[in-house]
Amino acid sequence: MAITRRELIATMVKAGVPAAVTVSVGAEALHAENIPVPNAAVGLLYDASICIGCKACVAACAEANATPPDTRGDGLHQAPSDLNDLTRNIIKLYKPEDGSASSFAKRQCMHCLDPACAAGCPFEALHKDPESGIVSWTAEECIGCRYCTITCPYHVPRFQWQGFNPRVTKCELCSHRLAQGLRPGCTSVCPTGAVIFGPRTALLLEAKRRIKNNPGRYYQERVYGETDNGGTQALYLSRVPFEKLGLPELGPESVPARTLRWQRRFYQYFALPALFYAGLVQVIRKRLKGHEQEAHEREKQTGLRAQL
Repeated sequence: MAITRRELIATMVKAGVPAAVTVSVGAEALHAENIPVPNAAVGLLYDASICIGCKACVAACAEANATPPDTRGDGLHQAPSDLNDLTRNIIKLYKPEDGSASSFAKRQCMHCLDPACAAGCPFEALHKDPESGIVSWTAEECIGCRYCTITCPYHVPRFQWQGFNPRVTKCELCSHRLAQGLRPGCTSVCPTGAVIFGPRTALLLEAKRRIKNNPGRYYQERVYGETDNGGTQALYLSRVPFEKLGLPELGPESVPARTLRWQRRFYQYFALPALFYAGLVQVIRKRLKGHEQEAHEREKQTGLRAQL
């Protein structure tokens, strides 16, 4: 039962597997090594030095994203201990034992310019919007491997272990609110302006203005996320070292640039034989069905029937 290349490609297209994918994987892998910075990137600026830890942003985030309040601590208060399947944004407290300066810390997705979660996802369920730069998750593309939770250097994406159809949970900058002309939930309620929303370029200018106007106030007079890990769209100012706020010192090169590019290429080339195999199976099934029909017609002509 010979199968021509024309039949294979035609059947793959009919089966919903674009033939172009099979010939463009190499080009996509090479293109993935140079991810452009979004032209209209938006983000957050969090100034830990003026945060009072009221957690209004935590409640507003839950309300904006229609997630139930996480009261698993005492069954009454919304007091999650960390980011989790119900919590996309959290306020933590750094309080050293030696009595030196303490600080609140806001934690949510950093929306990296070159996100490791997207680079590590084998089926691009996590992806970065080319315009806004928001890193989002698409349920239809996710296979539940949870590799994004491993590759992210900030340990942000969380997996819902409960339920029939578990999801990956992370901050998406309330993109549904942005589409309506509204700000992200967390930035709409902060009483001190500790977290603000806007274009990344404007937020960088504001951060540097605060540093200039308040000499000695901020750690190293530096904006975390300007170049850290290739740059992020969530920017931070702090009085204490950034690693105390859960922000690791990663250097200016992104995690994908260092480790994940070749791994992503491996995923794409690994998918190539799988796509051909899917097309081959469809062709074989079609041929078998045709042979079964021919055999059935011959049996009708000879009067052969199943034994009753």
